[in-house]
Amino acid sequence: MRAMLLIAAFLAAPLAMANDAWNFRVLLDGREIGQHRYALTGAGDELKLRSEARFDVRVLFLSAYRYEHEAIEYWDGGCLRALNARTDDNGRRESVSAAERDGRLLVQRAKGPDEYTGCVMSFAYWNPRILDARQLLNSQTGELLPVTVTDLGDEIVAVQGQQQRAQRHRIVAPGLQIDLWYAGERWVALEAPAAGGRRLRYELM
Repeated sequence: MRAMLLIAAFLAAPLAMANDAWNFRVLLDGREIGQHRYALTGAGDELKLRSEARFDVRVLFLSAYRYEHEAIEYWDGGCLRALNARTDDNGRRESVSAAERDGRLLVQRAKGPDEYTGCVMSFAYWNPRILDARQLLNSQTGELLPVTVTDLGDEIVAVQGQQQRAQRHRIVAPGLQIDLWYAGERWVALEAPAAGGRRLRYELM
C-alpha cells in the first residue's frame, strides 16, 4: 500500500516545477529610479515569465524621463514560443507580439512582421543559457540582434546585503552593452551604460 501511495504521489506531482522571482531596484549613477520585477512559473520545459519595469528619473522634483515595460514570455524546451510586450519609453509607445507556427517564430512589431527560424531566445537574463547564444530577440523592438558574449571572470558583488562571488559576463549587440553577474546559475546583478555617460545598475532587493 505504501509503495502504491508513493507511486501515485510521484505521478501526480509535476516534474521540475519552476517558481522563481527576481525583484531588482534600479539605480542610475547610484540613485534609485525604479524597480524591475521578474516572475517565472511553470513545470518541466514549459515556462512562463512575467516582466514589469517602472523607471522615473526626476530633476528638481520634476519627472525628466519615464519608462514602463511589461512583457509575458512563454518558453518550451529552452526556446521562446510566444511573447506579448508593451513599452512606454518616455511617451514613445511600442508593442511586440510573437507566436510560434510551423517551426517559425512569427513576430509582429511597428516596423512590420518578421519571422525567425530555429530556437529563438530573448534577452532572458534569468536563464544563463543565453550566454551561449549568437542571436537574441529584443522584446521591446522585436528585432533579432547578433550578440557576442565575453567572460570577464569572478568578482565579489553585494547581493541583498551580503558579499558573494559571482561570474561576470558582457553581452554586446548593436547599440547595446550589458554586464551580467551570476552566482552559480542565479542571476544577481546587471549593469549597462546609459545616455550622458551614466551607469544603470540592477541590484536584487
